[in-house]
Amino acid sequence: MPQEEKKPRLFSEFPPVSTEEWEALIRADLKGADYEKKLVWKTGEGFDVKPYYRKEDLSELEFLMEVPGEFPFVRGDKTTANEWYIRQDIRVNDIEKANGKALDILMKGVDSLGFILEDKEYTESDLDRLMKNIFAEIVEVNFACPPGQALQVMQHHYDLIVKYNRDFQKIHGFIDFDPLGYLLLKGSFYQSREESFDTARRLIDIARHFQHFSVLQVNGSLFRNAGSSIVQELAFSLACGAEYLTQLTDTGVSVDQVAPNIKFTFATGSNYFLEIAKIRAARLLWASIVKAYGPSDNEIALMRVNAVTLDWNKTLYDPYVNMLRTTTEAMSAIIAGVDSLTVKPFDSIFEEPGDFSERIARNQQLLLKEESYFDKIIDPAAGSYYIENLTASIAEESWRLFLEVESKGGFIEAFRQGYIQEVIAETAREKDKDIATRRQVILGTNQYPNFGEHISKEVDLTVFEEDDEKVAGAMAETLKLYRGAQEFERLRYETDQYALKSGRPKAFMFTFGNLSMRIARAQFSSNFFACAGYEIIDNLGFAAIDEGVEAALKQQAEIVVICSSDEEYPVIAPEIYAKLNDRAIVVIAGYPKESLEMLQAAGIRHFIHIRSNVLETLREFNKELGII
Repeated sequence: MPQEEKKPRLFSEFPPVSTEEWEALIRADLKGADYEKKLVWKTGEGFDVKPYYRKEDLSELEFLMEVPGEFPFVRGDKTTANEWYIRQDIRVNDIEKANGKALDILMKGVDSLGFILEDKEYTESDLDRLMKNIFAEIVEVNFACPPGQALQVMQHHYDLIVKYNRDFQKIHGFIDFDPLGYLLLKGSFYQSREESFDTARRLIDIARHFQHFSVLQVNGSLFRNAGSSIVQELAFSLACGAEYLTQLTDTGVSVDQVAPNIKFTFATGSNYFLEIAKIRAARLLWASIVKAYGPSDNEIALMRVNAVTLDWNKTLYDPYVNMLRTTTEAMSAIIAGVDSLTVKPFDSIFEEPGDFSERIARNQQLLLKEESYFDKIIDPAAGSYYIENLTASIAEESWRLFLEVESKGGFIEAFRQGYIQEVIAETAREKDKDIATRRQVILGTNQYPNFGEHISKEVDLTVFEEDDEKVAGAMAETLKLYRGAQEFERLRYETDQYALKSGRPKAFMFTFGNLSMRIARAQFSSNFFACAGYEIIDNLGFAAIDEGVEAALKQQAEIVVICSSDEEYPVIAPEIYAKLNDRAIVVIAGYPKESLEMLQAAGIRHFIHIRSNVLETLREFNKELGII
C-alpha cells in the first residue's frame, strides 16, 4: 500500500521567531526608551499586563486541560451551546400592570423575569395574580424582595407550583435573599445575624424540591458600584459566598444543599477583556472553595452567575453613550458564559426607564444572540494567550485578597473591622483622582463633551450624591454607592441652572501665531471648558492682537483663552492681558515653564494643560464666575 504523502504545513517556509528575537527587535525600536513605562500596562488590579503573549506563556496554567462541563468549570458547564437567559426587571408597584408588562416583554424576546417587590406582605393570591398566564416551566422567574419577605414569597411560589401541578425539575429562577448584601448597605442585619441565617436555612429547605431554583444571592455588583476594582469585586464576592457556606454548614446544613443555592451577581464594566477573564476566574476559584467543604460530587462546585451591566460608569450627560457601554459589557458577560444577563436601560441611573430605553436594552441582547450568534460558541476565549493569562492573573490576585479576608475571621468580621470598606474606598479615591485629571476618560463627561447639550429641566439632586443607607445602630461604616461621573455632572448642572437665570458663561479662544499650536491648543481648551457647560467660541486665528481683543470684548466673553506657542506667550500674553483690562479672566493654554514667572508677574494666574486637575480647575472657574 503506497505511503500517504504528507501535506506541507502552512507557512512552513517562514522560520519560527523566538521570544528573544522579538524582544531584541522591540528594544531596538524603542531606541533606549523605558520598556516598562512604554509597553507594560499597569492595570491597577495588582498585576501588570505584558505587551504581547505567546504560547509559552500558557505552559504553567494548569486549568487549560479542562473542557466545558468539567471541574473546576473555568469554561462553564455548557456543552452544546452558549445559551443564556435574557432578563428584564419589572418594578411591582401595581400587580396587574406588572403582570401585563411581563406578558408583553415575554413576547418580545425576554425569557427571564425579575420582579422587584415592594416592602410589604404578599399573599399567595397576590403572587398568583402576578404570575397569571406566565408558564413557569419555560420562563426563568426571579424575585427581588426585601429580606423580611423572602421566606413568605418563596413559600407562596412553592405552593402555587403544587397548586398548578408544575414539574419542579423544570422550574428555573431565583430568590435574591442576601443578608450580607443588606449588611453592606445598611451596616446591620435585617433582624439579627442568627435570624438571618435561620431564614436562609429555611429557604434552602423549601428549595430542596427544586433543581434549578436558588435562594441565596452574593451581589458583587455592590462592590463595583462603590468603586472597587475587578479583583476586589471577585475576592469579596468569594468571601461573601464562603461566609454563607461556613455559617450554614456549621448549623448542620450540607454543603450539597448550600452551594447550589448560591447565585453570584457580578457587574460587567467597560474593561472588555478583563471582564471576560474575571468570570472565568470566578468559576475556577469558587470550585476550589466549595471543594474544601467536601461536597459529594464535583457538580456541587459549579458557580451560578447572573451578570448585570455596571452603574458606576454610566452618565447623565450624553446618555446615549451608555448604550455603547452596555453593548460591550453585555458582550463580555456572554463570551464569559454567564447563566443570565440584565442589560440596564441607558437612562436607568437618572429616571424611570420608558418603553424606548427598555426596548433598546432588550434588543442589545437579542442582536448579540440572533444576529451575531453569540449563543453558538462555548467559551470562545479559550486558548487565547492573552485572556488565559488574564484569567490566571485575576485568579491569583483575587485569591490573595480572599485569603486576607479569611485571615481576619471571614467576611462579616472583616466588614465589622472596616477592612472591606477601606480597601474599596482607597481604590475609589484613586479612580476619582484619575477621572478628575483625565487619566481615566468618561466620554462625554470629562473628555469630548457634547458642546450643545444642556439640561434645562430640574433634576433630582440625589443623582449626584452617594447612596448612603446606613441605619441607626450600625456595626460599621457602609459601602457608599456612587458613579464616577457624578462630580463633573454636578459642576455642569450648576452651570446649566445658572445659565437659565444669568446667561451661559462664554469661553473665547484667542487663537494667535503658530498655526499648528494655536489649533491644537484651541481644541484642547474648547474640550476643557465645555466639560463645565460653558459656551465655546472658537476662532480661526487673528492677524493682530487688537483684532482679537476687540472680538473678545464684542462677544462679552467671561473667559479668554490665549492659544499659541510657548515661545510666543512671553511676547503676546502680557499685552493681551493688559488690553482686556480685567474685563475677562485670561487663561494661558499650556504650561510655558521658561516664561512662567514672567507671565505670573504680569498678572496672569490661570494655566490649563494636560496635567491639570480638570475638575478642581473648573470648580475654581465656577466660583470665580459666581456660579457656585
